[in-house]
Amino acid sequence: MSEHPLLADRLAKIEMSGIRRIFDLVQNMKGAIDLSLGQAHFDVPDEVKDAATKAMKDGFNRYTVTQGIPELHSKLKATLTKKYNISVDNIIITGGASGGLFLSLLALVNPGDEVLVPDPYFVLYKHLVNVCGGKPVFVDTYPNFRLTAENICKCITPKTKLLIFNNPVNPTGIAYTAEEIKSIAKVAKEHNLLIISDEIYENFIYDFPHEPMMRHYDNTLLISGFSKTYGMPGWRIGYAIGNKEIIDAMCMLQQFSFVCAPAPVQKAVVSALDFDMSKYIAEYKRKRDFAYQELKDTFEVVKPQGAFYIFPRVPWGTDQEFVKRAIDNNVLIVPGGAASNRNTHFRLSYAAPDDKLAKGIGILKKIAKQK
Repeated sequence: MSEHPLLADRLAKIEMSGIRRIFDLVQNMKGAIDLSLGQAHFDVPDEVKDAATKAMKDGFNRYTVTQGIPELHSKLKATLTKKYNISVDNIIITGGASGGLFLSLLALVNPGDEVLVPDPYFVLYKHLVNVCGGKPVFVDTYPNFRLTAENICKCITPKTKLLIFNNPVNPTGIAYTAEEIKSIAKVAKEHNLLIISDEIYENFIYDFPHEPMMRHYDNTLLISGFSKTYGMPGWRIGYAIGNKEIIDAMCMLQQFSFVCAPAPVQKAVVSALDFDMSKYIAEYKRKRDFAYQELKDTFEVVKPQGAFYIFPRVPWGTDQEFVKRAIDNNVLIVPGGAASNRNTHFRLSYAAPDDKLAKGIGILKKIAKQK
C-alpha cells in the first residue's frame, strides 16, 4: 500500500460550493420555493433550440477547432463591436464562462501570485485561484458593495498579479457606471495589473447601459457567455477575449482539457446572437423592483442594479442560522458566507416565477420577525 495520500494537497483549500449544496438539497424537497439558483427561469428560445437541433441533424456533432468555429467568432466580433465599440481580435469559445475563468487563471497565475478578489465574490473565484496555486486577497466592499480605487490600493503588494472584476456582481447585483470603471482602470494601469473582467450578466443591467472594462483598459481579459442571457446554463458555452498571448495560452490548455465547446451549441449561439431578448430583460427589471420594494422595509438591503440577485443583511443570528430557518419553511436561499468572508447576509435570486417569488419573500419577512 502506497504511503502517498490519495488526494492532491491542492484540494485542502477547496470546499464544496455552498450554492451547489442548496442545489443538491432541492432535489429531495417537495414543493420547495427555490430562490437560490443563479439561472434564468425562462427556457431557451424555440428559434435557438431549432438551430441546435438542425446542427445535430445535419451531423455537426464532431470536434471543432479548439478556439471555436469561425462562424461564431465572426458573429461575436460583429455583435460586440457594434454594441460596445470595442476592438475584438482574439477570441476563444469555452465550456461556459466558468471554463474561461479556469483556463485564464491556469494560464496566468503562478504559485504565490496574489489575486485581488472583491468581497463579496462569485464562489468560483477563491477556489480557482487556490487550485492554481495563487493567493486570493479579498478587497472588502461592505457596506455598499462597490469596489473603489481606494480599497484596491490598500490591498496591492509587490506580489499582486491581477484583479478579478465582476460586473454586474454575483451575489450583490451591483453594477458599475462608466466613471467607476474608469477609476478602477486607472488604478490597474498605474500598478500594471491585468484585469480579468467577468461580464456574464452584461445584458442584465436595469438603470444605465453596461460599460465593458475593455473599453477603458487594454490589459483586460473579458470573460462572458450565453448561459444567463439565453437561458442555457446547461449548454456550457462561453468565451474569452484578450491579447493574443493569453488567448493562445488558453487555447493550448483547452486542447488538453475541454478540447472544444459543444459543436451544435456553437452553431445555435450564432443564431441566438440575432434573437431579441429585451422583453426578458424588462421582465427581470420588474422582478428586481418587486423584490427590492418587498424586502426593503424588513431587511437592510442595497438596491441592485443588475444580474438577478439581491443581497439582504440577515435580521438576526448568522447567515447559516437564518438560511436554516428559511429551509425549515421550505424556502431556499444561499448563505452569504458561501460568497464572502462575512456571515451577515444572504443571497436571494429573483429569477423565479412571480407567484413563487412573492410567496417566498412573504415567508422570509415572517421569519425575520420571529426572533
